[in-house]
Amino acid sequence: MTQDVIYRRLRSSNQATGLFRRMRTVRITDLFLADLEREAASTRRALERVPEGRNDWKPHEKSMPLGYLATLVATMFGWIDLMVNQDELDMAPKDAPRFRPKELQTNGELLTAFDESVAKARKALENTTDEHLLTAWKFLVGGHVASENLRHIMIRDSVFSHLAHHRGQLTVYLRLNGATVPAIYGPSADERPF
Repeated sequence: MTQDVIYRRLRSSNQATGLFRRMRTVRITDLFLADLEREAASTRRALERVPEGRNDWKPHEKSMPLGYLATLVATMFGWIDLMVNQDELDMAPKDAPRFRPKELQTNGELLTAFDESVAKARKALENTTDEHLLTAWKFLVGGHVASENLRHIMIRDSVFSHLAHHRGQLTVYLRLNGATVPAIYGPSADERPF
């Protein structure tokens, strides 16, 4: 269902008229900034628990190593800056080495990279417009388009949803390494905040 269809249905409902008017005043950037703050808090709690000295550990030979996964989770919010301020990203340019983030070794390095990533994302969102987020962005691999969509969709899918997936993986890695698992969207076996 497209956004226009949703708006038409809301407009046709007398009960939803006030809601529709309020919804039209909410900016995409404001929604993303609120999501960023909420998701950053739970992501930080997961990263704080990553055991040091276990970067090469993985639960299965086909799984990514803990250090790489933790680095990925720590830096993913920084992708928002790329999606706002560049028109495309090529992960494996033909004439350059394939992108691979520097693996971080300590919790301090993870949290510093995480804070920098969140700050870059926040700044990018604060300095863009909804109109810009309605323009296209491309993800390339070796010069070939792997994914192309509107920036706001790429941010939602490739950052927020993708981060939730990898943060969930990270919590499994934490459990298997004897670390406590933080409450994220509800209580965990280790934390019952309510």
